[in-house]
Amino acid sequence: MVESSARAAARRELPTPLRALLVLVLLYAFLVGVGLLETGIAALGEGFEEGLLTNVANPISGLFAGILFTVLVQSSSVSTSAIVGLVGAGTLSVPLAVPMIMGANIGTTVTNTLASLGNIRRSDEFRRGFAGATMHDFFNVLAVAVLLPIELMTGFLANIAEALTERLRGAEVSEVGTSPIRTAVKAPIGLVEAFFDGDPFGGRFAGVVFLALGLGLIFLALGLITRNMRELVAGGVERAMNKLVGRGGGAMGILVGIAVTVSVQSSTITTSILVPLVAAGILTLPNAYPITLGANVGTTITALLASLAVLRPEGLTIALVHTLFNVIALAVLYPVPRLRLLPVRLAEGLAGLAVRRRSVVFGYVLGLFLVVPLLGVFLIP
Repeated sequence: MVESSARAAARRELPTPLRALLVLVLLYAFLVGVGLLETGIAALGEGFEEGLLTNVANPISGLFAGILFTVLVQSSSVSTSAIVGLVGAGTLSVPLAVPMIMGANIGTTVTNTLASLGNIRRSDEFRRGFAGATMHDFFNVLAVAVLLPIELMTGFLANIAEALTERLRGAEVSEVGTSPIRTAVKAPIGLVEAFFDGDPFGGRFAGVVFLALGLGLIFLALGLITRNMRELVAGGVERAMNKLVGRGGGAMGILVGIAVTVSVQSSTITTSILVPLVAAGILTLPNAYPITLGANVGTTITALLASLAVLRPEGLTIALVHTLFNVIALAVLYPVPRLRLLPVRLAEGLAGLAVRRRSVVFGYVLGLFLVVPLLGVFLIP
């Protein structure tokens, strides 16, 4: 007991600059973990992702394929860029790719939902963190439920995107920049890959190792981030952050979410940073919610930039569909108070149930992100 108290005191006495540096190192470890997951999936299922997307012929199964594809690669930026490439190459039609893009919006939330499980043994932190993660899930599911039927009946997203493409297709991008964060993350992954270069099992054993290392890093890093963030930005900083985000009725939070996500080129990074902040009680759910919605819009920049380098105009069209979908969902659902608060209320209810019954957590994650998409892909003709 005395030793435990001494350790807690040592954590509190860590100088603020060192603690901030530790948080950055832990965040880097988390990103490396996500990268290892992506590498492991690629090693286990060579060609599976593209085969999955190109063999889907129904819009509804396309939605589930988009979810599953994004869950596998752990990044909507990766999946939407791949979809843009397939559309730009003429492999996928725009009408079929639209629901895939919507599915990618749902699939991308799996990472921050998994991130919230790092606090599963601490009920209060887990309840807040799980709610902070799943409100993103509920908003994106609600957005798809509202806009997909309208799109299937009218094609309004594709039509607007095609009209914009005609005005923008003359723009050219000679070279799409690579995020320095992604470049830094690839360095240690490259070392691990080199170590398993001679895998006699054709990469499958290495893939399992990558997956295990990735999951271990994600859970360890985010659990430690929560503890250190609580010490780092407690008290007055907590009040200042909530006041800043809440000042404009959510508008400031949306702008913060867009700016951060455009900077790091990943909504997964933005929303996964929010989970420890919410879990530690530094940000409230209502204040974190608009940042999450801003991240939805900001993440579309990667596919949009990539599409400008694609020769076929359809590549730009589907990237614009991604942007339009997120902007219109925000414009339609957020201004209406009852719709705006619905994802937060659902997330709070699910989190309360998850604290009482931990089996609900695994049923929810496996059901939404794996079982239902698999059934949708393989059972819907």
